[in-house]
Amino acid sequence: MSNPYFCKFMTTLLTKLQTELPNLECITDASQVLKLSQDYYHFSPILQPIFADKRAIAVVRPINETEVLAIAKFCVTHQIPLTVRGAGTGNYGQCVPLNGGLVLDMTRMNALLWQKPGIACVEPGIKLAAIDRLTKPNGWEIRMAPSTYRTATIGGFIGGGSGGVGSITYGQLRDRGNLRSVRVVTLEDEPQVLELRGEAVYQVAHAYGTNGIITALEIPLAPAYEWAEAIVTFPEFMQAARFGQALGDADGIVKKLVTVFADPIPQYFTAVRSVIPDGLSAAFILVSEDCLEPFQDLVADMGGTIAQCKTAIEASKGTPLYEYTWNHTTLHARAVDPNLTYLQTLLPGDQDLSLVQHFYEYFGDEVLMHLEFLSVNGRSTPGALQLVRYSTPERLQEIINYHESKGALIFNPHAYTIEDGGMKHIDFAQLNFKKQVDPYGLLNPGKMKGWTA
Repeated sequence: MSNPYFCKFMTTLLTKLQTELPNLECITDASQVLKLSQDYYHFSPILQPIFADKRAIAVVRPINETEVLAIAKFCVTHQIPLTVRGAGTGNYGQCVPLNGGLVLDMTRMNALLWQKPGIACVEPGIKLAAIDRLTKPNGWEIRMAPSTYRTATIGGFIGGGSGGVGSITYGQLRDRGNLRSVRVVTLEDEPQVLELRGEAVYQVAHAYGTNGIITALEIPLAPAYEWAEAIVTFPEFMQAARFGQALGDADGIVKKLVTVFADPIPQYFTAVRSVIPDGLSAAFILVSEDCLEPFQDLVADMGGTIAQCKTAIEASKGTPLYEYTWNHTTLHARAVDPNLTYLQTLLPGDQDLSLVQHFYEYFGDEVLMHLEFLSVNGRSTPGALQLVRYSTPERLQEIINYHESKGALIFNPHAYTIEDGGMKHIDFAQLNFKKQVDPYGLLNPGKMKGWTA
C-alpha cells in the first residue's frame, strides 16, 4: 500500500469509479476492504501464506442487476479485475482477489423473487436460512446447505460449494436436477444478461465466479419436515461408521444428516462434551420426528446409545447440531488445536466400509476420521472431512497421495484453482464459456487453471 505508483493508481481508479458510478455503494475503508477480501482459507497452512496479503482496492455492493451491468462495463472499460463474493464462508480462497481490483459483494441483492410448489427463484445474496424462513410456511425448504447455513448466501453456495446437510438424500449440487437455472452478467465489451437452463447451468456452477456474475437462480425445493436432532454414542468407531451406513441405507427413515466422528473429535465440541463421555465415538443425526421410533430401533440394533435427542422445537434453541458437522467440525477443532487442518474425501463404492476402516487404522491419531454420508448415484456413500495433524507440506501431500493410491477421491482443500481442488482436469465447458463471456479474463483471475494454461 506504500508503493507510490500503486497509491496513485488506486486514487485514480476510485475517482473514476465515483465519477462514473456515483450512486453505487463503494467501500474503501482499509479494514473493511481487507475483511471483505478474505474467507476461511486459514484452515489450510498451505494457503495461508499465499492469500495473507491479497486484497481488493475497493468493494462495491450493487442493489440490482442494472448496477451489476454498470460495474461490469466499468471493469471492462478500465480493465479492472473483478472478484464476486457472497458471505465469504468458503474455505479455500474462492473469493479472495489474487490480482487486486474490485470485490463485488452481492449481499444486498437478497430477495426471494417468487416461489411455487417445489421451486423458488432468488437473488444470489439471500442467505440460505432466509430462503427457508420464506418457503417453510408453504411446506418447502432448500434441499441442501453447508454447515454455514445461517450465514452463507445461495450465490456463494452455488458458485463455490458442493454439498452439505441434505446431501444424504439429494446428493451434491452438481447432480442433475439440483439447480434449475441461472441468470448471469457477462464481462464482454458490451455486458449482457444470459439465462442458462438445464445442463448449461454447470458452465457457471462451482466455477468460483470465474465466468459470469450470477444475478438470479431458480432452485428446486424439498418437502419440509420437522427435524429432530440426535447424538448417538458407540464404544468403537467402526460400530459408529456401520451405523451411519445402515441409517443412510434405510430408505424408510427420512433423514437430513448422518455424520460420524471418531474419538477424540467429539471432545472438541465444548457445548456438547458433557453428553459424550471420553473415549466414545459418536454420530450426529437429523431425522424427521415422525421417524424417531424406527430410528431408535436401529440404534438399539447397532449397539448404540442415544446420548441426546431433541425435538425440532427444542433444537431451534441454542446451537444447531449441524453446526458441529461438515466444515464446522474443522472450525471447532482448530479453535482447540490450531495445528489441525483437514481433507475432503469421497470413498465411492465403499459401502462395506473397508477403505474407511483401513484409513482409520493405517493413519491412527495423525488423521482423525470424520465421515459425512451422502447419496451418490442413489446409494448412501461415505465421504470424509478428516482432521489432519499437520507437520509439513511434504507429509500432507504424502497423506493425500496414499489416499488416492487406494482409490479415494481427494477434493484438495489446500489448492485454490477449480481444477486442483476437485476436478483434476480442465472442464472445457466452463473454459469455453469463459472465453465467450469474459474474453479479457477479468473475473476472479488465477482461479481457473485452464485459462492460465
